[in-house]
Amino acid sequence: MDVSKYTKNQRSNCVLSSEMPENMKSVPCFLGIDEAGRGPVLGPMVYAACVCPISHKDELAELGCDDSKALKEEQRDDLFLKLDSHTSDFIGWVVHILSPEYISKSMLSRSKYNLNSISHDTAIGLIKFVQKAGIKLTEVYVDTVGSPESYQKKLKQRFPDIDITVESKADATYPIVSAASICAKVCRDKAVRQWSFNDKSKNEVEYGSGYPSDPKTKSWLRQNVDPVFGFPNFVRFSWSTARNILDEEAVNVEWPEDEEDGDQKSNTPAITTFFNQSNQSKERHVFFSNHDLCPAASF
Repeated sequence: MDVSKYTKNQRSNCVLSSEMPENMKSVPCFLGIDEAGRGPVLGPMVYAACVCPISHKDELAELGCDDSKALKEEQRDDLFLKLDSHTSDFIGWVVHILSPEYISKSMLSRSKYNLNSISHDTAIGLIKFVQKAGIKLTEVYVDTVGSPESYQKKLKQRFPDIDITVESKADATYPIVSAASICAKVCRDKAVRQWSFNDKSKNEVEYGSGYPSDPKTKSWLRQNVDPVFGFPNFVRFSWSTARNILDEEAVNVEWPEDEEDGDQKSNTPAITTFFNQSNQSKERHVFFSNHDLCPAASF
């Protein structure tokens, strides 16, 4: 799986897919959906779908797919190669990589877009992607996010002509969901492994598991917080672990109303002091280049 399309622009989401076998356009097919990287404070979240003709259910099961969390990395890679080797015969896959920046902006926006809603909408998008490719979908199996009953009802309203099953731990029950789980995990592992730390982060690979409870992850976050610009784009700012460290380590910026003469002024330094003449000789922070910003006088 080549994730270079995503790693060239890690601020944006990215959809990658295999070729879809032509025979899946004329025979009933079933599809499984699962994700990888929902919990970590670091890196992207990846949703994946795997699709196969119902007549090939036994062949899919014989590949030996299992819940990706129950497999070692080498086993997942080997199984993905097996899946990918059959994309011209009876298997198709598609993954949607959701960047940490997208997740943070969505969850911190004024109109809150929570992780469950993001997950549901991404799964719906994967089903639509496969349908748009002309695949004859008749069954869909999904590992649940939130209540299985309400999630299944939501999907059924969107896709009334498809037989939909939403269950907890579906990746350990249905081989098609296990296959999707493997695609998602292999893709996320590659995206994390190939991450480009353009912001010159310290100890780039010493961030542990990426989960909020990991001491290595917490230590890495504290070493890589900038007092003005916050964390590298590898971090999900919306996670409480990251927010708490920002509250402790970052500059406290206030935007008060205009004060009348004689009012006591805040002791908090104005954010503009970080951009004054004395600092112009210093190397510009990578935040500006990452967001295509330059001084107005340079136009």
